[in-house]
Amino acid sequence: MTASYELHQRPHLDAPLLVMALEGWIDAGYAAANAMTTLISELGTDPVATFDADELLDHRARRPILHLLDGVNSSLSWPGIELRSGTDRDGNHLLFLVGAEPDHSWRAFSLAVIDLAQQFGVRMVVGLGAYPAAVPHTRPTLLSCTANREDLAARWPFLRGTLDVPAGVQAAIERFAADADLPAIGLWAQVPHYTSAMAFPAASLALLENLARVGDLDLPTGDLAEEATDARRRLDEIVAANPEHTQMVQALESEADAAPNTTMLPSGDELAAELERYLREQGDT
Repeated sequence: MTASYELHQRPHLDAPLLVMALEGWIDAGYAAANAMTTLISELGTDPVATFDADELLDHRARRPILHLLDGVNSSLSWPGIELRSGTDRDGNHLLFLVGAEPDHSWRAFSLAVIDLAQQFGVRMVVGLGAYPAAVPHTRPTLLSCTANREDLAARWPFLRGTLDVPAGVQAAIERFAADADLPAIGLWAQVPHYTSAMAFPAASLALLENLARVGDLDLPTGDLAEEATDARRRLDEIVAANPEHTQMVQALESEADAAPNTTMLPSGDELAAELERYLREQGDT
């Protein structure tokens, strides 16, 4: 059984790439959210399908927004999940899965996404995400990957690991895509752990640049380059004002420079510790 959705239109798409960035799981520095926001705003998209939010979301955890006008309940904005279509700057077709990560029925939701992907002839699924890591903000953002095929994981110079970690629904879709013989890869930006609770545009920029690379696309990056430069300047000033912070960043730089081309992730214990700390800061139980 698949999750319920309403199909608004059936556009003619030529081998589109499906990009996923659902809100609610690990997204340090809001890297994936801001990358997707940039794509949606810069490219312009049209709604294709809307999933049944009452079936998939817990509205006590994701409450609608009440709009009051002089004390009058004028409207509600409900959280949702939708599939949108668009094209890159070269006219390549794209599908975007956006909105809230489901609270319920992950298997049914994943099957519905794969069903839609097959209907529209999707050639590849790419998920975006970011996690906190012991890396300095003064070095280029590194990406790790998850993939549903060995050749796909090995094709790109992303970090790869062997470990057990909690999964988001995008990992479930990635796994279901394998059953449908559909290649899928997740791109994960490493965000300095000391900045993971604030926007880190350098990671958003890295996600978009590597999404374009993996999908052979021409994608806009909006103002992310300028925002990354500004964020770097502010972080430099903050770090320079505190000797302990300066020492910490210098130690991280030494570690990064000692093994700049490693293809392995930190140990499972190290990564799990960073994720647990990040979740505590976000108030996730």
